[in-house]
Amino acid sequence: MQHDLQLRAAARAIYDACYPSEEWAPCGFDEAERYGTVHYRQAVGAAQEARRALASPMHDQLTLPALA
Repeated sequence: MQHDLQLRAAARAIYDACYPSEEWAPCGFDEAERYGTVHYRQAVGAAQEARRALASPMHDQLTLPALA
């Protein structure tokens, strides 16, 4: 995923939020990415789902208008 920096950043944010310590995941994000751990794959999947949700037309309808 090195070529999609936004998706990688989102996956890292999700990974760090869901697996904040070694009690939750056996390694940090970089190592999990290198080995393709289940925790890493789950974070990437969540980032992809978030991207789709944010890009959907429904998202545009839910945003608040800018205040003047």
